Amino acid sequence: MSGFVKIAIDDYYSDSNWTTIINKYWMLAERVSDPRVQGWFLFDTPLPTLAMVVAYLGFVMVVGPLWMANKKPFRIQNTLVAYNAGQVLLSLYMFYEHLASGWWGDYSLACQPVDYSDSEKARRMLQLCWVYYFSKLSEFADTIFFVLRKKKSQITWLHLYHHSLTPFEAWLLVKFIAGGHGTFSNIVNNLVHVIMYSYYMMAAMGPQYQKYLWWKKHLTTLQLVQFFMVLFHSMSALVYDCGYPKLIASGLILHSTIFIVLFTNFYIQAYKKDKTKPAAVNNNNKGEGATTNDTKTGEHGHMKINGHLTCNGHSTVNGLIAANGHVLANGHTSVVTKVPLNEEAHHGMNGHIRNGFTNGHIGRDTHTEKEKLQ
Repeated sequence: MSGFVKIAIDDYYSDSNWTTIINKYWMLAERVSDPRVQGWFLFDTPLPTLAMVVAYLGFVMVVGPLWMANKKPFRIQNTLVAYNAGQVLLSLYMFYEHLASGWWGDYSLACQPVDYSDSEKARRMLQLCWVYYFSKLSEFADTIFFVLRKKKSQITWLHLYHHSLTPFEAWLLVKFIAGGHGTFSNIVNNLVHVIMYSYYMMAAMGPQYQKYLWWKKHLTTLQLVQFFMVLFHSMSALVYDCGYPKLIASGLILHSTIFIVLFTNFYIQAYKKDKTKPAAVNNNNKGEGATTNDTKTGEHGHMKINGHLTCNGHSTVNGLIAANGHVLANGHTSVVTKVPLNEEAHHGMNGHIRNGFTNGHIGRDTHTEKEKLQ
């Protein structure tokens, strides 16, 4: 490692251009890469993977939303069921292959080196890591389906970070460390995905299955448990020396820590934070309910709602009854529709309201009790 650092320092002070420096480092990387993957599809350089991730982000963040702006959400229920069922089967296959390739009795939980030989199990694990890489590319469809169904709220920063990072991790896995200690995170991830995509499949099958989906909250807990397991397992590779790269183990520790923080924050926001309920108050004639955050206490005990001052139940603006939205009078609510702003209703004598508004009822040609707010 010290020689590698010395080369980096020499390059920093050299007059070489960036192309020469990048080529030099790539040649160094090729020396320590797995010779068994020479010539494999997409593994000569990381550029194809980078291009696919950039294209993915470009579509789900810019191109897709613009294209769907004036379109109705796609109805792709059968596609979703088939896709999620396929992910369940693929994850089950990879979970079994991880067991058969070493984790069922052969691998050490404390520290396990990478087997670069041509033995049957070593080759089986290498092929499995290659499949794992393509499984991460296939998960781009998760976000693409959100875009086609116009589920913008589901495309969170955590979601994009996770789906953009994992293809690069899987590429490095195949190129340099196909097997050994680091594949523990893969087998745990496979098991979690079996459960997760089973949930998504049932959710896509229709509302009649909603009663079986009470365990949604526990999916995030399961993912947190996954990252804690990987965190502590990766730490053991720093304590015990079996030849597994400590740099990779340190990277897995950092990776797990970042996801623990992100998923913990998601859990708190989604399940622990109190949600405010919308109040039945008109919001600037847009038909949107105000939340409790829109209500402020004014002077002399009066209440200010969406900029309107209420006094003893009467909603007023500068002393006039508001002509738009909901009018509060004596505890009742009247709804005024299609009334121009210059037709404000003035207070009448003895607390009555002119222009057909009396005690919160709608006057003129309509007078109904159904529009009271109990």
